[in-house]
Amino acid sequence: MFLGAGLPAYAAVLDQFDSAKLAQMETEISRAIVDRKLPGGVLWIERNRCHYVKAFGLRASVPKSEPMTEDTIFDVASITKVLATVPALMILYERGQLKLDDPVARHLPEFKRGSITIRHLLTHTSGFTRTLSGFPDWGDFKAAFKLICAERPENPPGAAFLYSDINFIILGELVQRVAGMKLNDFVAREIFGPLKMHDTSYRPPESKRSRIAPTERAGREVLRGKVHDPKAQRMGGVAGHAGVFSTASDVARFARMLLNEGELDGVRILRPETVKLMTTVQTPASMKTRRGLGWDIDSEFSRPRGKLFPVGSYGHTGFTGVCLWIDPFSKTFWMLLSNRVHPEPSGNIYALQRALGTMSAEAVKNFDFRGASALQ
Repeated sequence: MFLGAGLPAYAAVLDQFDSAKLAQMETEISRAIVDRKLPGGVLWIERNRCHYVKAFGLRASVPKSEPMTEDTIFDVASITKVLATVPALMILYERGQLKLDDPVARHLPEFKRGSITIRHLLTHTSGFTRTLSGFPDWGDFKAAFKLICAERPENPPGAAFLYSDINFIILGELVQRVAGMKLNDFVAREIFGPLKMHDTSYRPPESKRSRIAPTERAGREVLRGKVHDPKAQRMGGVAGHAGVFSTASDVARFARMLLNEGELDGVRILRPETVKLMTTVQTPASMKTRRGLGWDIDSEFSRPRGKLFPVGSYGHTGFTGVCLWIDPFSKTFWMLLSNRVHPEPSGNIYALQRALGTMSAEAVKNFDFRGASALQ
């Protein structure tokens, strides 16, 4: 229960959310833990800066049990794409250092696919397949990028939606080239630092290890503070598609900034028009799947939207068991951060994400979702 800031704050939460529905969400998560869908997690739901947060289950089950805490640091996997890479690109866009319809080759000369633009990569319409082939084998970013430059896209650019980490591996390198500094340094300076996301970074320091949720068992090692994604591992832990670690409270600050049109606590990260561009449909009108710039709006991955949040809300998921969904109409966002791949990658929380997405909207008081949509 939300008790950390005292009863007045909890009363404010109950002005925004139905307590019975919050209790139902708790039950749903607890049942999934009993069913071994995940070892534990942190739920956060917020509206108008009033939030409800609770930790469930275990942070670690091997080599010993550790209880989950609200300040647990999670490997957020593909949420890296929208927490780091996309806002970094949009900052460079605002500064006039790139345009969305620039051919990628303008900034990365060795990338010879001249018809593929930055927008194609951001919307997963470049034509690249889902992931980078392991053959021939590669062991670092330089070798991986050489393989990417030789990859043959499956479809012509703009013809189809195909979610691919390759797109964001390229975009991460593009940020580094245009910014003239490492991706992790750029996002720390331009995004995480200004937003006071103090527990958010690539390659978290050893001093925070005790709060990091471990992920998969790899031989005798249990990954803890080392990125779970094997491609990002080979790339040294810093990549455009994965590698960021964060807490629920830090991700909430980022979501709050977006709902406040790019500004938080007097610090502006992005212009209002940039936030709108980033979070509204940027895929072709003829395409059934609807995506923003990096952000999911209406696709096979939209589980956290549930049945009630309108098309025009947006979010993202991550393989390790994390999800975030933001609704600009009701000024609500919710997230579940978990390590469902611990200690083995068998936990499945798809159904849980859908259910919690629906319940999050049902919990919102005094708002009619039926009339809300940016696409009507």
